[in-house]
Amino acid sequence: MMDFKKNLKRIAFAFFFWGFLFKATATFAQLTVGVNPDILSKEWAAKWITCPGISGKEYGVYLFRKDFNLDSEPNQFIVHVSGDNRYKLYVNGKQVCNGPARGDLLKWNFETIDIASYLKKGKNIITAEVWNFAEFRPGSQVSSMTGFILQGNTDAESLINTDNSWVVFRDLAYSPIVGQLWIIGPNEKIDGELHPWNWMQPDFDYSGWNKSRELEKGRPLNSLGLFGGTSTWVLQPRAIPAMEQKMQRFSSIRRSDLPKISDSFLRGEKALTIPAHTKTKILIDQKILTNAYPVLNFSKGKKSEIRITYAEALIKDKNKKEEKGNRDDIDQKIIDDYYYDIILADGGDNRTFESLWFRPFRYVELAIETKDEPLIINDFYSIFTGYPFEEKASFKCDDPIFTNIWNVGWRTQRLCAMETYWDCPYYEQQQYVGDTRIQALVSTYMSGDFRLVKHAISSLHDSRLPCGITRSAYPGSGIQVIPPFSLVWNTMVNDYWMLNGDKEFVKSMIPGMMESLNWFESRMDTTTGMIGHTEWWNFVDWANFKNWLAGCPPGAFSGNSAILSLQYVYTLQKTAILFKAFGMQEEAARYLKIAESVKAAVYKNCWDEAKGLLADTPEKDCFSQHGNSLAILTNTIPLEKQRAVAENILNNKDIAACTLYFSFYLTEAVEKAGLSDRYPDMLGPWVKMLGDGLTTFAEVPGNTRSDCHAWSASPVYYFLSLICGIKPNEPGFKSVRIEPHLGRLNWIEGSMPHQLGTIKVCLKKDKQNNITGEVTLPENLTGTFVWDGQVKSLKGGPNQIQIKSNKKNHD
Repeated sequence: MMDFKKNLKRIAFAFFFWGFLFKATATFAQLTVGVNPDILSKEWAAKWITCPGISGKEYGVYLFRKDFNLDSEPNQFIVHVSGDNRYKLYVNGKQVCNGPARGDLLKWNFETIDIASYLKKGKNIITAEVWNFAEFRPGSQVSSMTGFILQGNTDAESLINTDNSWVVFRDLAYSPIVGQLWIIGPNEKIDGELHPWNWMQPDFDYSGWNKSRELEKGRPLNSLGLFGGTSTWVLQPRAIPAMEQKMQRFSSIRRSDLPKISDSFLRGEKALTIPAHTKTKILIDQKILTNAYPVLNFSKGKKSEIRITYAEALIKDKNKKEEKGNRDDIDQKIIDDYYYDIILADGGDNRTFESLWFRPFRYVELAIETKDEPLIINDFYSIFTGYPFEEKASFKCDDPIFTNIWNVGWRTQRLCAMETYWDCPYYEQQQYVGDTRIQALVSTYMSGDFRLVKHAISSLHDSRLPCGITRSAYPGSGIQVIPPFSLVWNTMVNDYWMLNGDKEFVKSMIPGMMESLNWFESRMDTTTGMIGHTEWWNFVDWANFKNWLAGCPPGAFSGNSAILSLQYVYTLQKTAILFKAFGMQEEAARYLKIAESVKAAVYKNCWDEAKGLLADTPEKDCFSQHGNSLAILTNTIPLEKQRAVAENILNNKDIAACTLYFSFYLTEAVEKAGLSDRYPDMLGPWVKMLGDGLTTFAEVPGNTRSDCHAWSASPVYYFLSLICGIKPNEPGFKSVRIEPHLGRLNWIEGSMPHQLGTIKVCLKKDKQNNITGEVTLPENLTGTFVWDGQVKSLKGGPNQIQIKSNKKNHD
């Protein structure tokens, strides 16, 4: 236990010192062992507590405190903690964890942590900062009312269980700043004269604070009693690890109206003094887009106003916010002022502002107005945060642009994953199903970490409506429905099954998968045999083309959309394979029969022989890469025609083109049609984004709202699954199939994690398309290597590859 304690200290905190400033950067270790089983099965002794005199539904920031004594320094001191909306927990002034991981009221997460390494003999102080953003809370934040709970693991820790022995203070220094980015929650205005700056210190006088008001006891699911009673928050242990938190420095000052300004304060080397009666702006560049908690330490400057504005990019015109130009350029550009925090200085020393929730930014502007006293900026930095994915995969080739795409794609993925996956960090922070499928594949191939994938599948399963389909995004306090995304959720389960083989979990998803498919079956047009009218928002892609409306393809509203019909078929086919593996032969046969019927109807009604393409509707007046990609993937178009159709849609400028999202399916179709070697030449939009100075990949090509959208990180997945050709050959990745497609590349080196170890490929192709190199598999993994129609068996360990091509002068 002492070794564990030392390791916990080592991994839990990285300390940063600056003169008199002490700031802990917390990355706590979420415990999964040593937990008292009673915590999961019995009613807790601890009570949820709140602040007296409030309804619990209003906006507020609340400070909770408990002082206690220990006779000796403990070897172990495990606590379980949660809050509503969120909390940060401190022990003796050091942050030890934050949460809870987002969920819903029937699955309300609690964190478990051993705080022994932060305790000492004698007096100890445990504190919590709890906030409720109320009506301003993020769209993905579910809430009941303001509350906080902490439960000791055993009797030894029970002396700090939450009850009315804890004191509480409502911090009226905080007020919300609600701007155009309301869906990710409010920013903060903090009045330093109202804030109790030293409230965590041993000598702080809290005699004027109130006793906490007790609510109900903590109750996990298995503790709920007879007669169907429930709890306000049904507690469950957090299923994902703690978020990574890492201190980072800004890159440079790009612009300032202060004469001879030094950026030494950004390095924590020398304070910056802003004279009295001064208005100034300082534009700071992080150099790359990041998600981080800004940390500003300052002194003096009584009644000064400090405004911190955050942006992904600078703009030239507030009326044309999507026209950003090269992200590195700042000339004649401004920072949009709708995403900012405000601090009003109280004149004291060593005041530290850290935002309650993280901020996404590349550029930060400090706009400072001082009054009668100079303001001293002692230090300014940020604490990066995100899901703790580890980059365990690798890819190299003879074209260096692929390395840039790889790095930027992985950064994009990382910034779109925290306690859930989300579409983008700056605008929505919502776990949309369509985005999440791609993210799950990227993160699995890159890290081998399935925890967030499983968590996402489970959460989206819980979002299902009484009619059977999922919400478009979850968790969330509102209801938005994108029916095609419910189909995508089914394919996510299939992906997980192929890569992981977690049979019991996958089996638990099957009833929900059937309900989703049955919903679409009930909306068949019996006249055409295609999907008829479907309710809600039938989003497919942000295609900018005639007859597309708000991302919905032709026929999405009136019915008989080939695209929606074939998305249904695509899902039926994948689901039928899974059902067969689970012994559901009759159900699989029925779904395949439906799939064949819909395929035939779509081909009969929508195939245009003259154009050699499938139309989007029976009217045959609009065509797309989307519909034809799905037609190839589902074999709606006969095999002998698929290559020609793929050639057509890659070169046809008169049809709706896939944007960055649906290019995932276009690539899959191009691969199936036998044109995988074209993939390196399909990366033009990503190369263009790099040229425009983006450090993450955007939502759509060209002028874009979001500069960071993880559905555009798909090249990272395809570098491994298509170029390196690494794919599971059977469910659970029990064997591997490696069929590389180098295209114009001459050599590749790639690796990816597998449950049994690491899969590595090192291959070189000559001008005659002969392939040589080595493939290394984990010791107990077998597979096949395919090149130019030739198949070689692979065994665990190194495998030498030397295959002559059947084709000459292959391009």
